[in-house]
Amino acid sequence: MEMEQLINRINELSRKSKSEGLSEQEVAERDRLRKQYLSVFKSNFRQELDRIEVVDQPQIKH
Repeated sequence: MEMEQLINRINELSRKSKSEGLSEQEVAERDRLRKQYLSVFKSNFRQELDRIEVVDQPQIKH
């Protein structure tokens, strides 16, 4: 499931939770989707950090 689809479904379940409540299956699905979202987010963030290259010029004094 793509990130946008995850967010859309999580938001859909959140709106339903506020308006009419969730069944046990929907609560379990929401929790599973949230964990999946966090996992994907962390992975993407790590990839971004891995691409960062630190360039240091020794002659510059701070």
